[in-house]
Amino acid sequence: MAKLTYLCIACFFVALVASEEGELKIDVLQTVEDDKCTRKSKRLDMLSMHYVGTLEDGTKFDSSADHGQPFSFQLGIGQVIKGWDQGLLDMCIGEKRKLTIPSHLGYGDQGAGEKIPPKSTLIFEVELLDVQDGPKPENIFKKIDTDEDNKLSREEISDFIVKQTEQSGQKIDPSAKEHTDVVENIFVHEDKDKDGHISHDEFSGPKHEEL
Repeated sequence: MAKLTYLCIACFFVALVASEEGELKIDVLQTVEDDKCTRKSKRLDMLSMHYVGTLEDGTKFDSSADHGQPFSFQLGIGQVIKGWDQGLLDMCIGEKRKLTIPSHLGYGDQGAGEKIPPKSTLIFEVELLDVQDGPKPENIFKKIDTDEDNKLSREEISDFIVKQTEQSGQKIDPSAKEHTDVVENIFVHEDKDKDGHISHDEFSGPKHEEL
C-alpha cells in the first residue's frame, strides 16, 4: 500500500526522526515570470500539486496521475514529509521543481510499504497548480487523545491513522503488518521514556490550538 495519502498521515510522526545526513536539493525545472507570479506558497497554505515520485534508480513508486487527480494538502504542518514541507515554499503557480529528498526528510530508517525501502532517497518532480488560504491547524494531540488522559496509547494512534485514511476514501486493515509497523515505529521515536505511552511533552506533532 504505497498510497501517498496513507503515507502522509503516517508521516505526521515518522518524518521527524532518523539521521541528519544529507540535504534537500531543489532544482527549478520551469520558472514563472515575476509579473505572472501573483502569489508564492507559504506555510499554512493549501496547495494543489501534480507529482511523480521515484527512487534513485528511477523506479516510480507513486504519482498523482495514478490517482486520476492532483494531490492537495496544507503546507508546513506535517501532512506531508519534511522534504515537501521545506521544498515547496516560495513556489509560484505553474512552477515545476525537482526535489531530491534524503531519507531523514522522507520516510527514514523504516521506509514506507513495499515500494519505498528503508533509508531511501526520494526524487519528486512536482508542479504547483493552485494555492489557497489554508485553515487554522488542528491540535492533533487532542484529536488523537480520545480518552483525554493527556497521553497517547498505541490503540489511539492506530485508530487515528485508520480513521484519517478512511476519510480520504481508502481502507486499511488495522491488523496488517504495514500498519502495525508504522504504529510501532512511531512509538520507537516518540515514546522517549519507554513507558508505553506518548505524553504531551514527548509528542512532536501539532499540539496547540495556536501555531
